[in-house]
Amino acid sequence: MRILSIQSSVAYGHVGNSAAVFPLQRLGHEVWPVSTVHFSNHTGYGAWRGPLLAPADVAEVIAGIADRGMLAEADAVLSGYQGDPAMGEVIIDTVRRVKAANPSAVYCCDPVMGDVGRGMFARPGIPEYLRDRVVPSADIITPNQFELEYLAGHRTDTLAELLAAVDKVRATGPPHVLVTSVLHRDLPTGQLELVAASDEGAWAVTTPMLPISPNGGGDVTAALYLAHLWTTGSPATALERTSASIFSVFEATVAAGTREIQLIAAQEAIASPPPGFAARRLC
Repeated sequence: MRILSIQSSVAYGHVGNSAAVFPLQRLGHEVWPVSTVHFSNHTGYGAWRGPLLAPADVAEVIAGIADRGMLAEADAVLSGYQGDPAMGEVIIDTVRRVKAANPSAVYCCDPVMGDVGRGMFARPGIPEYLRDRVVPSADIITPNQFELEYLAGHRTDTLAELLAAVDKVRATGPPHVLVTSVLHRDLPTGQLELVAASDEGAWAVTTPMLPISPNGGGDVTAALYLAHLWTTGSPATALERTSASIFSVFEATVAAGTREIQLIAAQEAIASPPPGFAARRLC
């Protein structure tokens, strides 16, 4: 698979393209990373250096790829955090151009807006823009539970409410939804779930809850799910493989006692997801 990934980039650590590109390459996919920022480190540290690239500059890079005739060769477009509606328009226009050149191409969007405990951290106007413009144009979205609740407009305290929210969001456009960091009243303490849904049904994988919530985890998860869904055509299998790999990455991160996710240390679990987490069918 050939993936045009339009995301942030950091020199130190792993978020955005600096989190997504290596796992995709380790799975054997060709990735064309286009940076929207190039920072020294992720913003979770509270201080960073480096440029926020102008949407026009990002569009120029993509235009150069188009000049090589390669947009028709792209199988997928992947995007993460969109800090400005103007950048979102560049991404949407790129998706349109890629699909015009290759109708079988897909768009995977991680609609980064906020999280439990942090609330909305996206700039004002971005959540509405993602909900109204970006999500309806996507083929695959990978929100966390907090973001799903915003997109659906209601809480998801139970599994039934979560599935109803997924159906509501899928009705706006994206046929595939992966929900991360899922907690609901039906789950035992100390566990969390990932839930995947498509026209074929819905599935969940339950894993132990590890004592970390690192930056970049969602970026890796979106990349892995896109890759495995493309390769297998099965949401259930993609869910199992993604869960196994990301859990291994998080385990390695806990063991190392680091703030940055341990992609290099856990790379074998990315290339060959270990067995262990079985997807159960929900509907």
